Amino acid sequence: MDFSNLQPAYGSTHSKKRIGRGHGSGTGKTSGKGHKGQNARSGGGVKPGFEGGQMPLQRRLPKRGFNPLQRKVYSLVNLRDLELFEAGSEVDLEALGHAGLIGQLKDGVKILGDGELTKALKVKAHKFSKTAQSKIEAAGGTVEVI
Repeated sequence: MDFSNLQPAYGSTHSKKRIGRGHGSGTGKTSGKGHKGQNARSGGGVKPGFEGGQMPLQRRLPKRGFNPLQRKVYSLVNLRDLELFEAGSEVDLEALGHAGLIGQLKDGVKILGDGELTKALKVKAHKFSKTAQSKIEAAGGTVEVI
């Protein structure tokens, strides 16, 4: 131990500058903002991405992709999720909501064919994938498009 590696005790110092507390603090008078100019003013500064009047990068780069205005967003339910219903029961939007399989109803419900179905169910939804429809009918159930 010697003078070259002495350090203050942990927590005994603070790192926050005390702005505008006299010239002895090192950040008195102009409070570290220099003299005049946009950044010295109250509320001054530029918005993020501003490049001094040059066309900003986010506007120079090309837009990508296509976002259709009339896009439909479906709540998706897989066949394996329908196993919790009893055989012969009717599975509609209300039953799916009570079971917690769909949250917010967007533009409708689509049944997907992931998983296996072993029970005969009467399923009502807005859309069905081809595999889901064939698996439901193979299990002895019926499909009804709302």
